[in-house]
Amino acid sequence: MQPLSGIKVLDFTTLLPGPMVTMYLADWGADVIRVEAPDREDMSRLTPPFAQGTSTTHAFLNRSKKSVVIDLKDQSSRESLQRLVQDSDVVIEQFRPGVMAKLGLDYPSLAKLQPRLIYCSLTGYGQTGPYRDRAGHDINYAALAGLAALTGTKAAGPVLHGAPVCDLAGSYHALFGIMTALFHRERSGAGQYIDVSITDSALMLSGMAAQMGLAAKVYPTWEETLLNGGSFYGYYKTKDGQYLSVGGLEPKFYKGFLEAIGGLDILAIDQRKVEAVKQAIQARVETKPAAEWLDLFKPLDVCVELVLGFEDIEQQPQFIARGMFVDVPGDGGSQKQLASPLRFSEFRPIYRHVGAKKGANDALLK
Repeated sequence: MQPLSGIKVLDFTTLLPGPMVTMYLADWGADVIRVEAPDREDMSRLTPPFAQGTSTTHAFLNRSKKSVVIDLKDQSSRESLQRLVQDSDVVIEQFRPGVMAKLGLDYPSLAKLQPRLIYCSLTGYGQTGPYRDRAGHDINYAALAGLAALTGTKAAGPVLHGAPVCDLAGSYHALFGIMTALFHRERSGAGQYIDVSITDSALMLSGMAAQMGLAAKVYPTWEETLLNGGSFYGYYKTKDGQYLSVGGLEPKFYKGFLEAIGGLDILAIDQRKVEAVKQAIQARVETKPAAEWLDLFKPLDVCVELVLGFEDIEQQPQFIARGMFVDVPGDGGSQKQLASPLRFSEFRPIYRHVGAKKGANDALLK
């Protein structure tokens, strides 16, 4: 018995933020039906590379979900959709504000059909405010939410995060909101509407730095905090061109690290002279290849790890021990994917199949 068995979800989302939400719901047993447009392809289906004829992105984000094709602009198609709504617990949509209202598929309209409905709108800027109708992507949300002002250097400015952290912040806040609303419904019997802004969610990621300004009028930027370059905390290049991540902020970890690299003399440097400290550490680290450093650090408790490439991660013993890779069934054989990172004592996630073909479950509309 899965915790969300019997929970039915209608998913009107595309790309990453919304599909990540419903992937978790499906992993935990919910019956997720993706509603796709007949004339517009979700970019995740088109994103290379492909395995067994399917985009690896789509196969992962949409595992265990069903797919129906509905023309939301067609009245008869919307009537078929309304029948699904009457039997649904959750609706999540990712259109710009006002689109679902024009289609007669907004929360007030659907709540008349299903009063217990949990309805989540996940958008770039939310349903209110002067930016509500703007287009945006992760880089824009990071810029507005202060993350770009924290991640980079004074010499070169902001850098790209590499992972869509703002989109994912929106995903996780939407997931938390839906689960909270479902819990509230168990107590009250009432459905409700949830407005999730990706930019608001991204702002919470920079909460510690933002709070410095809100409460103390201190506004940090690049290389000014312990975690963004304002201390020794960072990456150091080894003799063979690899990188060590050094994170031992606490005095005992820092001293242990310096002792291991033969650098206790670095403690004599004024630690406020961050560049001098970093250069001294770098000079020691670059004397040995990564493998030698890892052997040296292995028995020590000093918060140092090697920067891994993705070609190394699936062989990483910690992830293997944690069961972070699973084989998910597909038409052309199973596909290895990332597992749900949550570990519960009373149940396990389920992985029914990779992302379904478009319209694979259109029979549900009849």
